[in-house]
Amino acid sequence: MGPKTTIVTLALLCGAYVQTPAPASAPDAPSLDRARALSAGRAATPQQLRLVDVPTPTGPARSLFNGRDLSDWDSWLGYPDPAVTYRDDPGLSPIGTSRDRSGDFAVRMIDGAPAIWIKGETWGSLVHREDLRDYHLRLEFKWGEKTYAPRESLPQNNGLLYHTHGEPGTVFGTWSPSMEFEIMRGSTGMLVAVGKDVRGRTTVAHDASLIAPHLRFQVGGQEVDIVNGTPTWNVETARDVELPIGQWNTLDLYVVGDRAVHVVNGVPVAQVRDMATIAPDNSRRPLTHGRIQLQSEGAETWFRNITVEPIASIPRIVAD
Repeated sequence: MGPKTTIVTLALLCGAYVQTPAPASAPDAPSLDRARALSAGRAATPQQLRLVDVPTPTGPARSLFNGRDLSDWDSWLGYPDPAVTYRDDPGLSPIGTSRDRSGDFAVRMIDGAPAIWIKGETWGSLVHREDLRDYHLRLEFKWGEKTYAPRESLPQNNGLLYHTHGEPGTVFGTWSPSMEFEIMRGSTGMLVAVGKDVRGRTTVAHDASLIAPHLRFQVGGQEVDIVNGTPTWNVETARDVELPIGQWNTLDLYVVGDRAVHVVNGVPVAQVRDMATIAPDNSRRPLTHGRIQLQSEGAETWFRNITVEPIASIPRIVAD
């Protein structure tokens, strides 16, 4: 659905949004004008991207999922009704860790092997306990059959959040501050700043076919700072390379210091640098390490083969 036929109310976090049908004449010029200004007038063009200077691991790969249980993972659940998540006053308290998590997160067999199952009905996340830095993470995911309110009719949504820091539930009572490798049907690999004090720079062009903020990752594009709650709250992937529903997708996340590269099914789709947090004195402090979160956000999702290996350099994305 094009931007002129939809009013998009953005819950400015983690890729979540709600669409309300609107008359075809609904104006979209202000947000598109902002996108044009932010991109210095550069319109997005298709790019064939490839990864070069792929680093050789400096140590052995190891699994973050033991295939038996979730003993290496903490969990946090947001509000009993996810529809209140983005309200200024939700009127409820987060569930947190106050209930048994086995109905929300579990290890189950699928396609002949154990995988992490995330129900998705209650929003929240699984948080791996290890603080990671300078690594190549690879995992496989696929969508389950179920979606839940308030996103039951919207694209399936989840996320791989990295450089996670701070207390559970800091962000909308549901997540911890981090940078996001979005996992959402049609947008897997999108860059999202999770939390008001998280930052990251990337290069963009404007794309009128996208919902607001109409910004797409572009090699050689205009530099922007990704800032939650602003017209640069997310940057869409260079292109959609997710496989059909029912198939396993492979995600590769390369992170060295304050830089990261997102790869989906072998295709580089986005990169970010100068990741940082904003301190109380408004200074920018490099964000170079943290935990990972696997989200629960309205869609049943499976994860398997989660591995991490140390690296000392970051690959580059080039356009042919």
